[in-house]
This record gives sequence, structure tokens and C-alpha cells, in this order.
Amino acid sequence: MGEDTDTRKINHSFLRDHSYVTEADIISTVEFNHTGELLATGDKGGRVVIFQREPESKNAPHSQGEYDVYSTFQSHEPEFDYLKSLEIEEKINKIKWLPQQNAAHSLLSTNDKTIKLWKITERDKRPEGYNLKDEEGKLKDLSTVTSLQVPVLKPMDLMVEVSPRRVFANGHTYHINSISVNSDCETYMSADDLRINLWHLAVTDRSFNIVDIKPANMEDLTEVITASEFHPHHCNLFVYSSSKGSLRLCDMRAAALCDKHSKQIISSVSDVKFSHSGRYMLTRDYLTVKVWDLNMEARPLETYQVHDYLRSKLCSLYENDCIFDKFECAWNGSDSVIMTGAYNNFFRMFDRNTKRDVTLEASRESSKPRAVLKPRRVCVGGKRRRDDISVDSLDFTKKILHTAWHPTENIIAIAATNNLYIFQDKVNSDMH
Repeated sequence: MGEDTDTRKINHSFLRDHSYVTEADIISTVEFNHTGELLATGDKGGRVVIFQREPESKNAPHSQGEYDVYSTFQSHEPEFDYLKSLEIEEKINKIKWLPQQNAAHSLLSTNDKTIKLWKITERDKRPEGYNLKDEEGKLKDLSTVTSLQVPVLKPMDLMVEVSPRRVFANGHTYHINSISVNSDCETYMSADDLRINLWHLAVTDRSFNIVDIKPANMEDLTEVITASEFHPHHCNLFVYSSSKGSLRLCDMRAAALCDKHSKQIISSVSDVKFSHSGRYMLTRDYLTVKVWDLNMEARPLETYQVHDYLRSKLCSLYENDCIFDKFECAWNGSDSVIMTGAYNNFFRMFDRNTKRDVTLEASRESSKPRAVLKPRRVCVGGKRRRDDISVDSLDFTKKILHTAWHPTENIIAIAATNNLYIFQDKVNSDMH
């Protein structure tokens, strides 16, 4: 992962591309399912696109790992709140897969106000030979039915059906920023700017408010909730982060366990993720990613600089609202490497064991299948190498906000505006 070594390389395949960019095509969330066989993306147009990993074939042994479109459906439509005279965007804020219980897959998707539960099923057989219906499904004239026949299942082309199962509405006054499925597989929580609600997956008409930071007088408002997540193993524990830079680890059986406040102006936490082991938390603020030990709330265990070269540009970044960009972060399957996005379509990876880091670029120029990604380096004055990019020439309109890591393998998904990239290490299976 060192920037000067090319013994370890990442191969990647460019997955989806549009020759034109519309606001509706911009990807707003990326999420692998629990096995990594399926990958879902949501966009600003309210659509969910599900990709399925191709099985490896004997004729093309390198094809495994490539994801093809499995299903596309419209999850949310634009709405209008007549009571408040507000337009509700169709943009998908978050997608969360439910653990698979049977042959079907299920996922939750949410926009600013409404959470929906979707069921994805496959059909490759159809029944034929009904007694009371004809081939078009219309009821027969019973006087013409003179004998009984046994219906049979005939093979048909595979069809993926997506059906809405439940709609969880009217639970939030403010915009929903995160949803998280509990390890009990029965409940989930949703968080908006000021409140967190606990829902049962089978009950749509009520939820329990488990966090409320709304002040009696809104003029006294000093912070908002930015992200929340359930512990991966303990169904009573969850964490939420705030714009003040505080992390609160909460126990639904008792009270808050951990309360860490930071005094830095730019420390608003934009994302928080439990490690797979459940021992650590990963948080992303504007300039850094931090690893926290659940047993030590006084200070972070590790701090990694994402783009420290922007420190001198914070004033201009504040003026053009870039300072409010919500970058996400992700763990690899073994919790040994962390990943987060940056500007100029760059994304960063930090190896916790070797303390090495690398900057990589998701770009159309290097989007040929099985091309090799070259480390990038941002230069702040002084000597420049041939491939270095100056901090003054970074494109702040190109930003990697949404990333996801395959739960067990070295496959990552990167959303760059309206393009989805998948990167896979083929050279070294231990590559982090």
C-alpha cells in the first residue's frame, strides 16, 4: 500500500457509466448485502439498482467479481407536504439489507421522510394447466369444464420481482439521515437531525423514540444528529454522532455509556461505523478518520489524516459549502484497513497494521477492465514528481462521498457522481 511500491496492485472493472449527467443519476448511497453477492445503489432520482456478482466460469476464470445489473426499480417518488408547504425529494438517503431468511432478499430504503421495505424474489417457473382459468388468466365458462387436470410448473426465463412489503411513514419531522438494522433481525432504527426512532419490522404505524435532542426553544439548538448505527452483536447498544463532534454510545437498557465532546469547529462527525468485531468504532470528520475503542472514551485509539493539505484552504471551503460535505467511511472484512473518500475523485485507504496509506483515483481515464490503479499524490509546494497533482488544481466538484467494502473479500464499490466503480485486488489476496 505504500505510494512508492507497486508490488501490490488493485485491478478494477468499470461498472456503470452515463454519457450525460443529470441530477437524478447522481448516486447517493452504496451498500453490499451480508454475503457480498448483491450490491445496491440508490440515486437522487429515487431509483434503486441492484447488481449481482457473476459466478466464476471455467472459460473465463477472471470474470468472477464482476457485477451485472440484477434489478432496477423506482423506490421513492417526489411528494409534497401540504401542511408545511414543503417538497419532499425522492432522493434515496440510505439502503440497508436485511439478513437473508429464505430464498428471497429484503432491503430497507429511505428518503427524507419515508422508509420502505422491499422484497426481491426470483421466478424461473410458471404454473400451467389451470382448471378454472384459461392461459390468459381469465375465468373459464364453468359449463365448458368437463375434466380435471393437474397444474404443472413449466420452466421460463428468469424474472426478478421486486415488491413493496411495508411502508414506514410519519415517524420523522426532520430529514432522515441514517437507518440501521438491529442484530435481533426484528427491529431497526432511523435517525433524523434531532431524533432517533426504534421500529419493529412488522409494525408500520408506530415507533418508539429512543433519542430526542430537540431543545424546548429551537433558538437554543447547538447540534444535530449526523449518523447512527446499531452494534453488530449486542442488540441493546447503538451509537450516534453529532455535528458538535460528539459520539454517544447508548444502552437501551440503561443510559448513555460514552460521551465525548470535541471543541474543534470542523470536527462535525459525518459518519460512524462499528467494526465487524464490535470492539471499535470508526468515525469520519472533515479532515480525519478516527478509530475509537469502546472501552476508552477519553481519546481516539488511532487518527489518520485524510487530506491534511486542505487545512490552509478551510476558509474558502467554508465559503463554498464544501466544509459541509458528508464523507462516509468503511472497514474491510477483517477490520485491518479503513477507507474513506476525498476530493478530485480520490479515495484513501489506511492499513492499521503497517500504518501505510495510499491515495487512489476513481476516474474514467483508468476505467478499462483489469487496468492497474496507480497511487496518486497531492503536492503542496516544493518539489513535484511527474505524476503529482497540485493542491491548487484539485477539483472540489468531484467528490467520493459514498463507499462500501465487500464483507469478506477485497472488493470495494465507489460512487463517483453518476458513475459506480468496482475495484478488486487480483494480484494479492492479502492486499488491504
